[in-house]
Parts: sequence; C-alpha cells; structure tokens
Amino acid sequence: MAPSRPASARSYLCIDLKSFYASVECVERGLDPLTALLAVADPDRGTGTICLALSPALKALGIRNRCRVYEIPRWIPYVKAVPRMKLYIDYAARIYSTYLDFIAAEDIHVYSIDEAFFDVTAYLRLYHASPRELAVRLMDAVLRRTGIRATAGIGTNLYLAKIALDILAKHAPDFIGELDEPAYRERLWRHQPLTDFWRIGPGIARHLATLGLFTMEDIAHAPTDLLYREFGVDAELLIDHAWGREPVRMADIKAYRSKTHSLSSGQVFLRDYAFAEARLVAKEMMDQLCLDMVEKGVATASVTLWVAYASHPAATPAPAPGEGIPGVSPEDVRLPGVAATATLVRPSSSGPAWIAAIDDLFARTVSPAACIRRVNLSCNHLVREEDIDYGLFDDPAQEVKTRSLQAAVNTIKRRFGKDAILKGMDFLPGATTRERNHQIGGHKSGE
Repeated sequence: MAPSRPASARSYLCIDLKSFYASVECVERGLDPLTALLAVADPDRGTGTICLALSPALKALGIRNRCRVYEIPRWIPYVKAVPRMKLYIDYAARIYSTYLDFIAAEDIHVYSIDEAFFDVTAYLRLYHASPRELAVRLMDAVLRRTGIRATAGIGTNLYLAKIALDILAKHAPDFIGELDEPAYRERLWRHQPLTDFWRIGPGIARHLATLGLFTMEDIAHAPTDLLYREFGVDAELLIDHAWGREPVRMADIKAYRSKTHSLSSGQVFLRDYAFAEARLVAKEMMDQLCLDMVEKGVATASVTLWVAYASHPAATPAPAPGEGIPGVSPEDVRLPGVAATATLVRPSSSGPAWIAAIDDLFARTVSPAACIRRVNLSCNHLVREEDIDYGLFDDPAQEVKTRSLQAAVNTIKRRFGKDAILKGMDFLPGATTRERNHQIGGHKSGE
C-alpha cells in the first residue's frame, strides 16, 4: 500500500535503468535482459579487469556487482561483452528524449548515465495519475522504445525517492518502491547495513559504529553535539537523512553554481609502468588538459600531480628506452604515493608552458625506482581567459598566439577525429593517447 500524502506534499521520482550497460548488450543481441547471463568486461585487460556491469540473472547466481572477471565461476556459461561506451550514450540519449515526452527538462535532473530524478508534483493533475501510475508510464515508455527495463523510487523528497529506489524497488515485484517520512521511519529505521543508504560509505559506517550507531534510528536519536563534533558540517546531512528529511528541491539543483572550477584527468595502468613511461603519460595528459582549457576558454596557474605506486614488491619494471635504473632491487619499489603542485606566475592554458612544468615536477617528486600504477592531474581554480591580468613585462601576444594554435588543433580534431593531429611523443613506447582517443570514460567506445 502506498504511503498516505497530504495535499501539500511534493512528489519525486528516481528512475534507474536496470543493469544498464548489460541490458543494452542483451537488447543488441536479441536476449532478454532479465534472464540472459551476460557480463560487460574488456577481455584485452585480462581476467583481473573489473566487470562494468552484470545482467540481473548473473547477479542472482550470487556474483557481486563490479566483480573481477576471474571471480565469475568458470562453470557459468555467460556471454562476455566488450564495452561499447558510445552505444550506451546513444541509448541514454534516446531514453532521456523519452522522459522529455512526459516531463519538462527543468523538472529533470540527470544524476548519471542510467539514473535521473524527476519533480512530478505538477504533472499528477495534468496526467490524472498517482506518482506510481506516472512512474509506470515512464518505465513502460522506456521499455517500448529501447527494450531496457527500469526501476523507480517514489518519495515526498529527493532523498526518500533515492532510498525507495536503492533499498525497496529492487525487491518489489513491479520494481517500484515508495516512501514518505513516516513510512521511512517505520520500514527502514532499523535497516542494516548502513552502507545501503545514499552517501553513507564504508568509512562513515565504520566511524558511526565506533560511536555505537548502527542504524538510522540510532543516528536520529544520537546527541547532535556528538555528531557535529565527529562529522563537522556533514552532521547536518546525517541528521536530516536519519529522519528522512531533505530540504533541497529540484529548483535548488538547477540554480546551483559552483564557486570554484577545475579540470582533471587520470589513468590507471594495466601493468607496472616504469618512471620514464609514466612521465611520458603525464605529459600527454597535460597536453590534452591544455587543449580542454582552450576549448572551454579558461586557464589555470596551478596543476596538481598525484602518482600512485604499485602496492606490491614487484620486480623492477623494464626501463624505458635509453634510461636504466642501476642498483635498484625489488625491495626498493614498495613506496607510498606522492602528490605535488606546479604553479605558474599567472593563469595560462599554454601547452608548452604546462608540459614543461609538469615534466619538471614529475622529475623532482616521483621516485625513478618505483613501479607506477596510476597518474592523476588536476587543473585547479580555473579562471576565464578574459579575466587574466598580465604584468608590465608579460607578452600577452605570445599567449594569444599559442592559444590560437591550440584552438586550431581542437577544430581539426573535432572535424577529422582525435587522431587527425598527433605529437611525436604519442608514438613512443608506453604512450597512451592514441588508445585513449578511442575510449570514453577510460573504456572502449565501440567505434
């Protein structure tokens, strides 16, 4: 039975596409997404690669989501689908257009490629429907147009809609869960584990456990001064959610503008990278970030480099051509990660300037003896190009010339493809730009 609602209550939906990537691959193969045994994973990355998605039938056999390929028992006759990110984006666009047939864009918040929130308060009278009936209309329309099944959460605020989706809908025969504040307290106050609740990860759950708090009811009745002392400003969110409250509305989300902006890029290597190889990749990444800054009309005076070393005492990686690592034993390579920041005198999007700065920073801060597994770069505190203040002895004409050249490179890449213009370093051993040019989100695009 649906929770009772006062006339003034708002109605929200949270709709999730069931095992989205796996469902798309099933539909493309003419398989039933609910009964087919299918995993989306890249075989080129070996059996240790993480499965991007599992079909519901595979999960029903006890296979955990986001498992590694080798964790799927060999006796299970499942289909292994190579990721096709461009195809998934195309499906997501078709599904969003389906939503627009019923709900205006200003009342939709796309939370991820497979999940969206809807404020349907004004649409219930328009369609002469209850929230559940409207959810069914949307879900059925998506199924008819794409073959993808959806689940839905219904709530009197955004948080309750999300929790109804995450905890209740997956166990409901019609894939729909519904909550208001009283129903939330009645049905989920004692629910465990706490990690099932939105925004409570393992770390926060462990912290709460040290305080003797194991359920939302425990948090709701805990002393507020204790929660603020332990969690700071985040305690307000914990307390609100413990009671099933959420003050943010769709209009607040649409009106939000971040005070600071950044651009970042990261790569996880499929093998241990030697110092010279990872240094090359860092320069490739910085080059692309500079092109991205030019495309967006912004610049930065600060870029942070973060490097994660291999966490095992692996053998010393093969040195890059022309660069040896004499006197290094396998025991020497177990090191913590490192983070450091490069700065320029004033904001810039110049590729030559930033590539040189990151190359120098990498050489000064990263251990040449270590095996490297991950590199991240973050362009901090972006400013608009027109807001850059040049000094008396600066040469803004040179900056404009460099920016114009990079803008031309972007234009050519948009028109003829990302491989239309490549640098010499992109062809060196260990370089990843050419491979990443055919990826979306670090996975194969399928093109």
